[in-house]
Amino acid sequence: MTVRQSIVFNGDLGSGKSTVSVEIAKRLGLRRVSVGDLYRQMAQERQMTALQLNLHAELDQAVDGYVDQLQRDIAASGESLVMDSRLAWHFFTDALKVHMITEPTEAARRVLARPSGPAESYTTLDEARAKLRERSESERNRFIVRYGVDKARLRNYDLVCDTTRATPQQVIEHVVDVYEGRLGADVLRAGQPLLLLDPTRVYPTEDVATLRGSWSAEPARDETVEPLSIGYTGEYFFVVDGHRRLSAAVRGGVPMVAARLVAEVDEPVVGGMSAVDFFAAQARPGLIHDWQDAHGIALPLPEHALLGGGPVLAGEPGAGA
Repeated sequence: MTVRQSIVFNGDLGSGKSTVSVEIAKRLGLRRVSVGDLYRQMAQERQMTALQLNLHAELDQAVDGYVDQLQRDIAASGESLVMDSRLAWHFFTDALKVHMITEPTEAARRVLARPSGPAESYTTLDEARAKLRERSESERNRFIVRYGVDKARLRNYDLVCDTTRATPQQVIEHVVDVYEGRLGADVLRAGQPLLLLDPTRVYPTEDVATLRGSWSAEPARDETVEPLSIGYTGEYFFVVDGHRRLSAAVRGGVPMVAARLVAEVDEPVVGGMSAVDFFAAQARPGLIHDWQDAHGIALPLPEHALLGGGPVLAGEPGAGA
């Protein structure tokens, strides 16, 4: 069994990465370093909110410079540890790089429910959602300008976990299984990120009517089935291959289903058609409505379906944001 040296966590605000990284560090007996805690301390010392510090850091490179050097030094030390940082994946090479995501309203609900501090405080769900998005975009733009890397690109990571409906313990078990080589080893060996997605948030690109005859009497609840093949527009996940497995996971109440990334944003899916264009062409409103009705779930119509026209561009807000 091959075990990587460190685990580094990046992820959406409110995705649960602090909770998960703390428990994994305890379970594996590793030291944990949180860059988020460091930034919050820096914000408090400057009498700023976390968002204000992010915006300030876009102009003052000294803010990032200190933290960057700290991460470089830790990575160079060779110490096995757990790192909670939105840029550690850029500095660490021999590490399991985990990216955690969650549905934005659920993320805002979690952040609003936890104790607030002077660096991070919100009064309403709408405010929390808007501020979290603004803060994330500030970081993303800063990283693109300063380091030439995009934290939103899934191929930067080894493992992507959607925690929208999964419990922290379920996420912890999956991350440890991947770290210790029991889950997703074939996908990772192929140089692809392993995706653990909430099946109720994945869009179909095939008519559900073609699947009904193949449904088994008992929906599958096995999370170790053959991974789905998934495309990603930069905002929406969609099935390229594996609709029956996705349907079984939804009907079985599975909180995370394994998948491999076929194409992302401008990468081709089939016939040279990009992920963005393929999704816009295939995920039609009627097809989405039929999938929802068949499974008793709610999938917000993506922007291209609402407008009845052009493709959804990566990073743009949409109905499912």
